[in-house]
Amino acid sequence: MTYEKDIKLSSEIFFRISGAMDANLELMEKRFGVRIHATSEGIKISGNEQHGVEECAELISALSALARQGQTVDRVVVERCADMIERVDAGEITDLYSESVAVTARGKKIFCKTFNQREYCRAIKKNTLTFGIGPAGTGKTYLAVALAVSAYRRGDADRIILTRPAIEAGEKLGFLPGDLQMKVDPYLRPLYDALEELFGVENYGHLIERGIIEIAPLAYMRGRTLSRAFIILDEAQNTTEEQMKMFLTRMGEGSKVVVTGDITQIDLPQGGRSGLKQAAALLEGIDDIAVCHMTDKDVVRHELVQKIIRAYERGKDESKVQTTKVQS
Repeated sequence: MTYEKDIKLSSEIFFRISGAMDANLELMEKRFGVRIHATSEGIKISGNEQHGVEECAELISALSALARQGQTVDRVVVERCADMIERVDAGEITDLYSESVAVTARGKKIFCKTFNQREYCRAIKKNTLTFGIGPAGTGKTYLAVALAVSAYRRGDADRIILTRPAIEAGEKLGFLPGDLQMKVDPYLRPLYDALEELFGVENYGHLIERGIIEIAPLAYMRGRTLSRAFIILDEAQNTTEEQMKMFLTRMGEGSKVVVTGDITQIDLPQGGRSGLKQAAALLEGIDDIAVCHMTDKDVVRHELVQKIIRAYERGKDESKVQTTKVQS
């Protein structure tokens, strides 16, 4: 038995959701086991499984709504929305993309792209201290910086302070030229890039000169009390337990703190214990503190990043199984 579903679409929206050479339509056909045909009024979906036809129709409705909002519907968006449509309806996806986090210097709106990202942003707005834990590419740092910029623009924060521990991912800082600031600058580059996009290069430079934006290694935080500031500690998996305690106790009146990190990529010397892991375990459940976890499904970089993360996770699980067999 063949099941069919007709969806009315304007030619403009059809073109925007189809992708180059109908690549998006081919992706949906493969994903849901259906055939998609253009009609004079829009799209006809047909397939042998009613469930697949209905889910594909829901996805197309969601993508059409995003296109009407001005969103770019590329392969990554199609795959991400296809993952979500299995758990939620089209309206929830549309709502997700309608909640703007910030606006760049060029006027581009920034949106959460997964439900975990939205919960993370809502937690930051609601709580004084938020931990964002998850793999690379899930938007932990970028969204925190975007919210910091929004808070400054609203007058909720007088300063934005961004910091990272000066721990190298397999590199040796001592062999790099210059003083400590010059040595750690390459590791802080992602923070610079995000701020330049959000404020604009000229305005960003002006704010740096006035001390309104401060980007520094974690060691520079010792002995300070930071009031009415939006403070972000990035790459926090590379803090020691002592460093994390030192950082968290810098919080002053009217400040908001976001701590981000990936506990699967700890670069501490062998035997070093991550302050992020300890802090998240100790502080979860305390009022005004949120611990948000993201997964490979929240990765918003190139689609291969998701696959790479999953492959490493499988490798880790297989290694554990082999170790258990050897021990037994």
